[in-house]
Amino acid sequence: MSEDRQTEIVKQAFAEQVEFINLQFIDILGTVKTVTIPMQRLEDAIEHGVWFDGSSIEGFARVAESDMYLVPDLATYRKVPWDRGYGGTTASLICNVYTPDGRPFAGDPRYVLTRALQQATEMGYIYEVGPELEFFLFRQGPDRMVHPVPHDQAGYFDSSPDRATHVLNQIVRALQEVGIEVEASHHEVSAGQYEIDLRYHGALQAADSGIISRIAVKAIAQLNDLYATFMPKPLVGINGNGMHVHQNLADSVTRKNVFFDPDDPYNLSKLARQFIAGLLDHAAGMIAILAPLVNSYKRLVPGYEAPVYLSWGRTNRSAWCGFHAPVSVGRNPCAWNFAARTPRATPTWRSR
Repeated sequence: MSEDRQTEIVKQAFAEQVEFINLQFIDILGTVKTVTIPMQRLEDAIEHGVWFDGSSIEGFARVAESDMYLVPDLATYRKVPWDRGYGGTTASLICNVYTPDGRPFAGDPRYVLTRALQQATEMGYIYEVGPELEFFLFRQGPDRMVHPVPHDQAGYFDSSPDRATHVLNQIVRALQEVGIEVEASHHEVSAGQYEIDLRYHGALQAADSGIISRIAVKAIAQLNDLYATFMPKPLVGINGNGMHVHQNLADSVTRKNVFFDPDDPYNLSKLARQFIAGLLDHAAGMIAILAPLVNSYKRLVPGYEAPVYLSWGRTNRSAWCGFHAPVSVGRNPCAWNFAARTPRATPTWRSR
């Protein structure tokens, strides 16, 4: 990495009076893992990494091969606005995982994505995604324990002028402050359920934004005596949580959306149909990673929008893979995209 960039980050952290740095990565289930170091250890962490026990991380390594270390990606440096109330300033860095021989760990989800993006680049494509995060806000009882009672009784796109609406605005404000672009936020179908839509970006940036967004949602809800959960099906009889990931491929030279074909009846290019076929063909294998929880499959009930059958369709929210068009195709053909929908909510890059 560039020494100038390293020096710049260290100087910025000192100028912002940062006291602690959260070094973060995810396990195979999409759970965010964090180790916190004091500011004085930042330079050493950048130069030499921070070691940890990989055998204690889900899906990483056996005890006999447990040593691993984290290398911060300096492009992900952010000051954490939701930690201000604790008397100090905290910043965060998302990390890549390495083995003792200095190689990227093959089981690191971020590295898996990086390799896939490299393959797309070699083929002349840019893979772009736009995640939609869904979550519930539950009340906390006097004992500070979580009570699975939705904070409100509103529905889809309802205006609910209560505390949860202000909490949602706090979350969006915090995300924008750390450089995450939010396109919209709104109440979802179920009581106490909300959605935040993130702007389209390259897949790695979108993945990092998804990780930070989930942390922000849970932390800011906690500051407001609420409990945020991304659990796929926390309550019976109502819609569960998902995370649509709208996807498209752009030509790396022209930046044009290669899924769009104005001469096709569905405006789908041959490549777009091949992309859909690939998703459907590999769905069974992908779902083992995308939906690893028993709770995920409690969403497989007809009538709640979660896809029950492996299918694809146009603007069909019950299909596992749906493709979506802009209001006016002639105005914005670049808006054509696919949304893959598995029955689990996950903070990672993959899909719903």
